[in-house]
Amino acid sequence: MAKLIYVTNVSLDGYIEDERGDFNLFPVDDEVFVCYTDIVRSAGTFLYGRRQYEAMAVWETNDALAAQSDLTADFANAWQAASKVVYSGSLSSASTADTTVERRFDPGAVKEMKATANSDLTIGGANLATQAFKAGLVDECQLFVLPVAVGGGKPGLPTGMRTDLDLVDERRFRNGVVHLRYRPREQEAPARSAQ
Repeated sequence: MAKLIYVTNVSLDGYIEDERGDFNLFPVDDEVFVCYTDIVRSAGTFLYGRRQYEAMAVWETNDALAAQSDLTADFANAWQAASKVVYSGSLSSASTADTTVERRFDPGAVKEMKATANSDLTIGGANLATQAFKAGLVDECQLFVLPVAVGGGKPGLPTGMRTDLDLVDERRFRNGVVHLRYRPREQEAPARSAQ
C-alpha cells in the first residue's frame, strides 16, 4: 500500500503563510530545492486544495520557470509526471494535464487510491491535510521548517485535534532550514474492563 505524505513549509512558529496570506517566506537555495525535487519525483499522485494547486500549476503552465535552470527544469518535469487531484467547490476545470477536479474530499476514495497506487501520494494545503489527518489517512508528515517566525497566520498542522508523532528522520541545510520527517504514532486502543 502506498503512503500518503503531507509535505509543507512552515515558519519556526508553525505557520505556512503569514497574516497577509503570503507564503513566500524566504528564498529557497539549491540544496533545499533538490530535496523538494526528490520528494516530488518519488510521488505518483498529488492531492491539493485549490489554492495549493493554483500555486503549483505554474510548473506546467509557465514554461519560463523550467527554463531558468537545470534544477527548475528537473522539478518541472518531476511535477508534470505525476497525476493530480484537486479538491475544490469552485474550480470548474484544471489548467494542467492528468488532473482531476473533485468537489469534496472523500476519505474512502483516498483510501482506495492508497491501496491501488504504485507509488506514494502527497497531500498539500493545510485545510486538506487537516481533513486527511482527521480521517487517519496521513502516513507521514514532512516539514521544512524555515528559519523565520511570522507571528501569526495559517497554521501548518491541524488545530483542534491531537496528533502524536514519532520523528523518523531529520536533515539540516546550510541556509538554516530543517527537514523533519514524522510518522503518526499508532494509538493504543483503550483497555476493556472485565465484566
